[in-house]
Amino acid sequence: MTAVLPTLDLDPFDPEVLRDPLPAQAALRDAGPLVRLPRYDTWAIARYAEVHAALTDWQSFESSAGVGLTNFRTGTPWRPPSLLLEADPPHHDAPRAVLAKVLGPRALRKLRADWLADAEALVDEVLPGGTVELDAVPALAAAFPLRVFPDAVGLAREGREHLLPYGDHAFNAFGPTDNALVLAGNASMPEHAGWVARQCEREVLAPAGFGADIWAAADRGELTHAQAPLVVRSLLTAGVDTTVHGIGAVLHALAVTPGAWQLLRERPELVRVAFDEAVRWESPVQAFFRTTVRDVPVGDAVVPAGEKVLVVFAAANRDPRRWADPDAFDLTRDPSGHVGFGMGIHQCVGQHVARLEAESLLTALLARVTSLELAGDPVRHLNNTLRSWESLPVRLVC
Repeated sequence: MTAVLPTLDLDPFDPEVLRDPLPAQAALRDAGPLVRLPRYDTWAIARYAEVHAALTDWQSFESSAGVGLTNFRTGTPWRPPSLLLEADPPHHDAPRAVLAKVLGPRALRKLRADWLADAEALVDEVLPGGTVELDAVPALAAAFPLRVFPDAVGLAREGREHLLPYGDHAFNAFGPTDNALVLAGNASMPEHAGWVARQCEREVLAPAGFGADIWAAADRGELTHAQAPLVVRSLLTAGVDTTVHGIGAVLHALAVTPGAWQLLRERPELVRVAFDEAVRWESPVQAFFRTTVRDVPVGDAVVPAGEKVLVVFAAANRDPRRWADPDAFDLTRDPSGHVGFGMGIHQCVGQHVARLEAESLLTALLARVTSLELAGDPVRHLNNTLRSWESLPVRLVC
């Protein structure tokens, strides 16, 4: 007897789904290992086992046809494709190797002390003492990455206000091109994208930094000089928004979970666990698409070659088949194995940079803040790919 493929009339890009995606993600998991989404003539996988398998099988699930809904084999991308996110071996290999070295442990060791000092300075600025109420998104989650990461890349101070709207649109564009969020960003995107493109040029970047290191790799023949600005662009596209949202996620989790801030103060060695558990729990990057290279079996069904498949990281990160009590933010959990940074050869190459930024800021806050709680209702920022906060009012006691 032939199994009936589950089909859901679900729009993963509907504003209400974006505002609260958990019910839709549960429905996808419960429906089966493979689900048909006829609204976009695509497929979805949401259970941990199948998501992990797809992310680690680039030979069957390619990224070079685009990780959004648009199929680069039949449609035109809105910008030149990413050499890391939207490429597969062998074209993916050299840019990935260069960026992995540029962002490697040696580089981060040099930044650790400076970033902690920057975090302490920021905390001193926003927390004069006593009880303080503030919006943690602009004051902390966005302010710190925008303070340290562009410096590390080698950007000038002027114009950094373009980074967040550029990244926001880039992640929105992974959804339908006629989507309201995409259309709303189209008018201002030439200005933002033009500024970002100029910052990737060698003569604009500082003589020392991640950007200069990428251009030096091109001089050594590890990249072509045509590839170098696109690799720098990858840093500016995915290296800011995702970290902002990851820090927002951990601050929210610590504010709403009873006893979490106190436990972290007692055991500050759990700072990195806290960040990774927040990335699992919140999944700032909710999903990406893959495209089948051949007919691919998933569960009891087969996805034909050339089909788009929505790989739902966030649903996998709350799959009860993989995680005990998955809806709880739990500092005693081992969150390793979560797919919040992806998995396989396309796993986020800058994840250790994000961890160091979060660790620096949380360490500075732990030294000053005895209590962290919500001071009002948070407001979601809607994005076709990202889950984040527009506003996160908190009360901090110093």
